[in-house]
Amino acid sequence: MGDDSRHAAHSSFADKVVVINGGTQGLGEASARLMTRRGAAGVVITGRSVERGEALASELTRLGTEALFLAVELEDADSVAEVIPMVDERFGRADVLVNAGALTDRGTISSTTVDAWDRFQAVNVRAPFQLTQGAVALMRREAIAGSIVNIGSVVSYGGVPSLLPYAVSKAALTAFTKNVAYSVMRDRIRVNIINLGWMNTASEDIVQRKWEGAGDDWLELASQQMPFGRIIETDEAARAICYLASDESGLMTGATLDFDQSVVGAGVPTVPPEGEFG
Repeated sequence: MGDDSRHAAHSSFADKVVVINGGTQGLGEASARLMTRRGAAGVVITGRSVERGEALASELTRLGTEALFLAVELEDADSVAEVIPMVDERFGRADVLVNAGALTDRGTISSTTVDAWDRFQAVNVRAPFQLTQGAVALMRREAIAGSIVNIGSVVSYGGVPSLLPYAVSKAALTAFTKNVAYSVMRDRIRVNIINLGWMNTASEDIVQRKWEGAGDDWLELASQQMPFGRIIETDEAARAICYLASDESGLMTGATLDFDQSVVGAGVPTVPPEGEFG
């Protein structure tokens, strides 16, 4: 790759304002850092941890972007509704929205309560809907050919019994992505979704210990099972997000990108082992 190509890759967010839902840790944080390095004019990160969010915003500002942290509870519709108006007040525009925040707790058809089900829908579906609705209105007002990237999961194709409410919420997000992509195509606003596989994050470590009873060696054991000898790292997934969010992906819209070391529909059909019916 020549010098011009390298420069283009590292300035792909020049003059753009990026909003990252769930941007204070894990994949959202990695994406915020990468977009900052690639020249973003403004980065807005949302999350629950004020300490972590303000620290990251300060760091990104020192790196050369105007960063803003907004404390948001994704389960609270009123809290989410304040995000885009605050972005508008601070920057007057939004070029990119990344919906990375999500609830990843466990639940089967037998164990999932109605309250838990509603919480999954609120955090994983309603919050992205609210943020997308606001971002689209702002992009239309400013005649911005914007990009929206939703973070889905390969379990949206079905998943294991313990991931029922999570799988359903991500399947809904996929349908949402395609419907909105079609709706805003004439505005030159692109909407795509990345279906991620198993990824190494701090929140996944908590989930493995809390819900799966895993020990300190869970990551090593998981890596040994994988075809590539490891699970996904946030930095590589962030690069895929940046590809879809930037002009590098051209006019791609309504696309579902499976980012995993498995192939849906290929291989021997699985039969659940005894005792795994939830």
